[in-house]
Amino acid sequence: MDSNHPYRRLGALALAAAAILTFSAACSEDSEAPAGNAAAAAAGGPEPKTLEGAKVAAQTVFDRFSGGDFAGAWEMYTSSGKQAISKDDYVKLNTTCSRKGLAIQLTSARMEGTDRAVVIAKQLVAAQSYTMVYEADAWRLEPAKEGLTLYKLGADKAIAAQKKAGTCAGG
Repeated sequence: MDSNHPYRRLGALALAAAAILTFSAACSEDSEAPAGNAAAAAAGGPEPKTLEGAKVAAQTVFDRFSGGDFAGAWEMYTSSGKQAISKDDYVKLNTTCSRKGLAIQLTSARMEGTDRAVVIAKQLVAAQSYTMVYEADAWRLEPAKEGLTLYKLGADKAIAAQKKAGTCAGG
């Protein structure tokens, strides 16, 4: 076979075309800006004060929690939630008692005024409502009153209370 064989020419042409496409794609500008919370985060500005913004933030909290990133979930709590329990105690409590690895999916949401949203999330077959509050230019999860009461006990007493009630997944 000589170097001008049709298959070799076709192969060389295909390699050249792939190289040109790769090079041009790498050098082109990305004309699409990130949308929603990603745009706000990239710009360092406030999250959008919309239902969609609340839903994105809520799903982020749920993903962090179900993925075992309890410190990251705590970061997305309201100031009253953070005051009720320290980050270290929150991580200790949830590392000991929470079911990790079970996805939590947002199923519906609605606005309640201009700075609150109620979201419904489902884990396995159980659904629960949560409140997202727009605070300090971001959507934050507001712990339920029962959660706040538990958190105020501190990690060790909260773990003991959950074990006694049979609600501690870790035993």
